[in-house]
Amino acid sequence: MLGPVILAASRSDKMRRFISAAPGTKQVVDRFIAGETVEQVVPIIEDAADKGLEVTLDVVGEDITTPEQAAAARDAYLELVGRLKELGLGTKAEMSVKLSMFGQALENGHELAFANVRPVVEAAAAIGTTVTLDAEDHTTLDSMFAIHEELRKDHPQTGCVIQAYLFRTEDDARRLAAAGSRVRIVKGAYKEPASVAYQDKAEIDKAYVRILKTLMEGDGYPMIGSHDPRLIAIAQELGRKAGRKLDEYEFQMLYGIRTDEHIRLAAEGHRMRVYTAYGTDWYGYFMRRLAEKPANLLFFGRSILTKG
Repeated sequence: MLGPVILAASRSDKMRRFISAAPGTKQVVDRFIAGETVEQVVPIIEDAADKGLEVTLDVVGEDITTPEQAAAARDAYLELVGRLKELGLGTKAEMSVKLSMFGQALENGHELAFANVRPVVEAAAAIGTTVTLDAEDHTTLDSMFAIHEELRKDHPQTGCVIQAYLFRTEDDARRLAAAGSRVRIVKGAYKEPASVAYQDKAEIDKAYVRILKTLMEGDGYPMIGSHDPRLIAIAQELGRKAGRKLDEYEFQMLYGIRTDEHIRLAAEGHRMRVYTAYGTDWYGYFMRRLAEKPANLLFFGRSILTKG
């Protein structure tokens, strides 16, 4: 039951100040955030490549209130693409973007977000990599899916994320599985009302399996975003039953969580991608990681107590 409370705190300026000032915060943030700059994250990409892993990179930051900030977010991703090109790492690192960073919530936000994300997708394609549009709260999804559909006209490899806890997602999955697109399935990490989303963990897990079965049996490329050993095993079985080869789907896990499992899956021949966030505006991302798993919150609490 702590998850909704933590998600509410993620929108509180007072809690942001308190958490940022807490003596143990940096230790925990460093566990989930790879660095603040492109240069700090480059060694992590190279190390992952050496271990047979791939990455998806997220420049964290969601509190965009002006078009200028949205343009700066776009430019941060373009800088990232340029650095990946210089290092020849384009095929080992894709990018994940939140359209809220590109101005989706501002006036004429749909058009603004599309205008900002398009050059990032084009630049990524030019170096042989891809972009995935992250899912945010349910009120943003129609816009996200419309932008996804438009981007795929010229760049069909553009991916998107669907969230198992939303009632609408089974219909979304059927549509996307038939489109041959890249689809990451996650449980969902935003506070959603009971009118649009399952609230019970068991129901969310059941929905996740149903949706994953649809993706595995479809024509798209499923990306399984989960750290749950049971769901990972189910995904492997569904892949076998659907006749998929190991390179016809992939697993994705967060940087700093279950690192040994990253290596194990890659060693078995699976494509394994590490979701790697970096940047200075880490608070919202960090709070969602705490909300997703009680063990993360306990780790944070112990860090504060031992550093206080």
